[in-house]
Amino acid sequence: MARMRFLASIIGACIVALTSTANVSFAASTSPDDTARFLAGMPPSALSPIAKYTGDAFWKQHAKSFDDSWSGLEKRQLSKIRSFVSKNLTNPQPVLFYFFSGPDFLYADAFFPSADTYIMAGLEPPGPVPDLGKFSHAELPGALRELRGSLNSVLSYSFFRTKSMRVDFSHGRLTGTLPVLMTFLARSGKTIYDVSLFDLQADGTLHPEDEKIANATAKAAKIIFSDNTGKKRTLYYFSTDLSNGGIEASGFMKFCDTFSHGDSFIKSASYLMHEDKFSTVRDYLLKHSDAILEDDSGIPIRFFAQGWRLQPYGRYVGPIPLFAGQRQAQLNDVFGKGRATPIDFGLGYRWRPMESNLLHAVKDSTVTAMVLPPEKPEAAAVPRKSRLVTKAAIREAKADTPPRRRVRYYARNKEQARVYNPYTIFGYKP
Repeated sequence: MARMRFLASIIGACIVALTSTANVSFAASTSPDDTARFLAGMPPSALSPIAKYTGDAFWKQHAKSFDDSWSGLEKRQLSKIRSFVSKNLTNPQPVLFYFFSGPDFLYADAFFPSADTYIMAGLEPPGPVPDLGKFSHAELPGALRELRGSLNSVLSYSFFRTKSMRVDFSHGRLTGTLPVLMTFLARSGKTIYDVSLFDLQADGTLHPEDEKIANATAKAAKIIFSDNTGKKRTLYYFSTDLSNGGIEASGFMKFCDTFSHGDSFIKSASYLMHEDKFSTVRDYLLKHSDAILEDDSGIPIRFFAQGWRLQPYGRYVGPIPLFAGQRQAQLNDVFGKGRATPIDFGLGYRWRPMESNLLHAVKDSTVTAMVLPPEKPEAAAVPRKSRLVTKAAIREAKADTPPRRRVRYYARNKEQARVYNPYTIFGYKP
C-alpha cells in the first residue's frame, strides 16, 4: 500500500511538472510579433494563443478601424512621402537621431526607411512589454479602444499631442510607448524579433532592467526587427529629459556617441531648441548630423548660417498662434521668391499640405555663410478650370483631408472623455 501511494505521488508530480511546462510554453508562444500584429489589427500567426480572438466582433471592428485609417493615411500621406524621399533624400545614413519624437516610428520610417538604427527619445516612459495574456476577454475591447484613441492625433495631424500622451500612456490598460511603437512597426510591414527593456547609466551604458541597477538615469526599450529584406535592424527608444540639466545627468549623449554620426529628423518639437536651456541637445545634433530634416519647430534657422547647404520644401506661413512668438524672419527669405519646392502632404503643427514646411540642411564645410537657394522661374499661368471641375476637385480634397470638426478623444473614464475642436486645441481660429 505504501508502495502504491509512493507511485501515485510520483505520477502526480510528473503531471504537475508537465502542466507547468505546458503553461510556460503557452505563454512563451505569444511572440512580440504576434502581439504587435494583434494590436495593429492584423492577424497573428495561426498557432498564437491570441489568434482565437480574431473571430470576435470587437477585434473585427478594431481591425476594420485600423484598415480604414491606414488606407486613408497611405493615400493622403505615406505614398506621397515615399515619392518625396525617393526624389530628394538620396544619401541616407545608417543611423537616424529622432529626438523629441515620442513613439512616432511611423514618420521616422516614412522619411528614413533604410536606416539600420533608429535612436528616438521623449519624456514618456516605454512601459512594460505588452502582455495580452493578462487581460480577460472582457478587458481586451477596452484596451484596443484606448490604443486607437491614443493614435487619433498622429494619424490625423502627423504628431502626438503632449498633454494627451501624459494621460494615454500612463493610465490606460496598455501603458507606455511600447504598444504604439509595436503597432507602427507591424503596420509598416516589419517583423519584430525581440523587445527588451534597459536602464541607462550615467556613463552611457545600458543594463537589462532585471539587473535593477541603483543609479539608473533613464529608461530605454530596444526592439530588434526587420522588413521584407530580412536584414535585422534596431530601434532604441529612451525616456529621458533632453534639457541641458537632464542630458548632463543621464548619459544619453554618451550612448549616442557610440554611433558617431548620422541623419537627424525633427518634427513638432514645440520649438524647444529655440531656448537656451535646450542648447546642449541642439549643439549635439548640429555637430553629429550629416543632414537634418526638420520643420520650423526644430533648430532655428540662424544656426545654419555656415557649414550647411539648405533646401526648403513646402511653404512657410509662420507658427500656429500657440507658438506665435517663434516666428523666424529669415525663413521668409529661405522659403520666399519661389525658392522652395512644393510638397503635396502635410506635416507638423501646420498639418495642411499648403501650409507645411520642411528644411533639408546638408553639412558642407565649404559653405562659409548662409546661401539661399536660387530663385525659380515663375510658373506659367494655369488656365482657369470650369466650375464643374473645381467642385469635383474640392470634393476630392475634402475626402483626403482628416476630419476637422469633431475628433473623439478616448479616455479611461467619463470625466476625462470629451469631444474637442482641433482648431481650438492646436491654436487655429475656426
